[in-house]
Amino acid sequence: MENIRRFETVSDYNAFNNNETLHPLVSVVDLSKASPRQASNMYFGFYTIFLKEVNCGNLRYGRHTYDYQEGTLVFIAPGQVVSVDNTGETYQPKGTALIFHPDLIHGTPLGRHMQDYTFFGYQSNEALHLSERERKIILDCLSKIEYELEHAIDKHSKRLIVSNIELYLNYCIRFYDRQFITRDNVHKGILEKFEKLLNDYFTSDKPQTVGLPSVSYCAEELYLSANYFGDLIKKETGNTAQEYIQTKVIDLAKERMFEPGKSVSEIAYALGFKYPQHFSRLFKQREGYTPNEYRTMS
Repeated sequence: MENIRRFETVSDYNAFNNNETLHPLVSVVDLSKASPRQASNMYFGFYTIFLKEVNCGNLRYGRHTYDYQEGTLVFIAPGQVVSVDNTGETYQPKGTALIFHPDLIHGTPLGRHMQDYTFFGYQSNEALHLSERERKIILDCLSKIEYELEHAIDKHSKRLIVSNIELYLNYCIRFYDRQFITRDNVHKGILEKFEKLLNDYFTSDKPQTVGLPSVSYCAEELYLSANYFGDLIKKETGNTAQEYIQTKVIDLAKERMFEPGKSVSEIAYALGFKYPQHFSRLFKQREGYTPNEYRTMS
């Protein structure tokens, strides 16, 4: 990717946007202070959350285009490249960004469960769309972080800053849960499409040529990131996407157990298992008995 602006540190990004660096590892960036600019590709070496308040072109994260309207939050993990379609027009940035370096949260409760905030791995059509009330809550969290950054650093500073970042992220989990329910026009029929995708997969030659379907494969076929897809299926069914796939495999296996002349190994290979013992192990884990025991019981 050409012409990437690299932001390795918090101070790099502050300088680019004409903001003062009050803390080397965290900042609340007022994007309206930035000079007018054209769209560009950007690399971030830290966690970044944009609260967008201006149209500036289609945002692409990975291979997908963000559903990135005004009043949305976008989450970017360290090491990611974000690109914006450059139309040649100059625009004035507007909005707020919360940025914090992984070093800030190492050794803290937040650092130990940062992987729980799976929305940092969301990609296509998956920005968080805020209601006006939710936006006020987010701005209130940002103001508390900003207050601590402007306050003289003392023994309480880091704990309060990290606690408020954690509160911010926990609100985002709640708001995403609400979005999974309310944005039916976006998510409508995902579970049905997932089921059809699996049915089509197992009636094709893909199990023999490709193997078992992965969560990432299914997500890509449904134009979703693996994280967002997984969270959506978990919300809909109470099971992970991987568990859903495994249930499908076991159900198909049970049907094929009664096909005359089919050995357990043949069934395993037909379903996409490279090794029959892996199939037998999964079957016993899920059902409590081996495939052969199931045959004799039924």
